[in-house]
Amino acid sequence: MKSRSMDKAWAEFISHVQPNELQLEQFEKYADYLLSCNEQFNLTAITDIPGVVRQHFEDSVALGKFMDLNSITTIADIGTGAGFPALPLKIMYPHLKVILIEVTQKKQQFLHDTIQLLGLTDVEICGLDWRTFVRNSEFNIDLFITRAALADLELIRMYRAACPYNKAQLVYWASKDWEAHPKAAPLIQRIETYRIGHKERRLVFMAGQDNASSAL
Repeated sequence: MKSRSMDKAWAEFISHVQPNELQLEQFEKYADYLLSCNEQFNLTAITDIPGVVRQHFEDSVALGKFMDLNSITTIADIGTGAGFPALPLKIMYPHLKVILIEVTQKKQQFLHDTIQLLGLTDVEICGLDWRTFVRNSEFNIDLFITRAALADLELIRMYRAACPYNKAQLVYWASKDWEAHPKAAPLIQRIETYRIGHKERRLVFMAGQDNASSAL
């Protein structure tokens, strides 16, 4: 029963995402390594392959349904943890330059080892916390992404007038019950709804506005 469940999860993933042979091999290695390291690094509450495939991999790459990632050069993942959503996106869109923002040293080590295992290039791990990152870094970033690692009120610090990232776009993975903070609401461009299994999810697209960013 377990093997059929695993096979079904991968079959659905292949049907929905359509990875090539190399990409599928990378996802398989990623899933196996994630679960083998999970207890040591405290990476995820999901402890089976079908859950990882659906709730981490497919959920991460869902972004590609709603925007043209081939036109994006550099992405930064805020509070990436075990690498979601950035590393699945990197696998599917290998041209992307990726910055993984993660303050926990154990998770940084896992990310480093995973990048090496999967043979990924143009991936940088940044150990700054978010507030320090927006004050003291100046990467050339087109798109920030995060799967609800921080509250939207914290995330929109990037849209303050003095921040070098106030022209970048932000995509926030949210649950169906999520409600925007009043200060974040004016920055929302659109919200897209999708399903992963039986769960309804939302992608919240934000961008800076001259009149809004000055008031943050």
